[in-house]
Amino acid sequence: MSVLEQIKENVIAGNESNVVELTQKALDEDIGPEEILNDGFIPGMEIVGSKFQANEIYVPEMLISAKAMKAGVKLLEPFLTEAGIEPIGKVVIGTVKGDLHDIGKNLVAMMLEGGGFEVIDVGVDVSPEKFMDLVKEKNPDILGLSALLTTTMGEIKNVIDAFKENSLRNDIKIMVGGAPLTEDYAKEIGADGYSPDAASAVDLAKKLLGE
Repeated sequence: MSVLEQIKENVIAGNESNVVELTQKALDEDIGPEEILNDGFIPGMEIVGSKFQANEIYVPEMLISAKAMKAGVKLLEPFLTEAGIEPIGKVVIGTVKGDLHDIGKNLVAMMLEGGGFEVIDVGVDVSPEKFMDLVKEKNPDILGLSALLTTTMGEIKNVIDAFKENSLRNDIKIMVGGAPLTEDYAKEIGADGYSPDAASAVDLAKKLLGE
């Protein structure tokens, strides 16, 4: 089995120490960082996402795989930068004002990183003003908004409305997710897309960028 195949298998298994060791081995063998990402990490996380969608694995297993992938990607980052390899897109992601839940949001962030995106995770309890400031400062392609409570899902609409009022809405694609949200609600409040889970979020982000 090639070292890239081994990386993929260990990402799926969530074996963090093996992923780091194998990533270093691949670099030592002069395999390019982009190849390691595209033929090791991304296919591994795609399989993890498919298994999750098929209910073959659940959130804890998915988090372990994502954590293993993240450790390997961290090792690659300086080499990717040095090689001038651009991420496929930039995403600012956060949980809206009044909501302190972050497991789903963290999982989406890790899956997006595994899918080749640059992710700026701004945490929880983020106000519309802060989201707007970050979008102006970081100039992302996509803004990801998360809410886990029925009492805070209205805050997603407040963020989208704030972007409209400040003439920023056309500059950004907005994707939303979280337990109480639905596809219909996302359309109703004017989001560009809704994802029911972390695995689908990567597909949605790519679709929003026309990948």
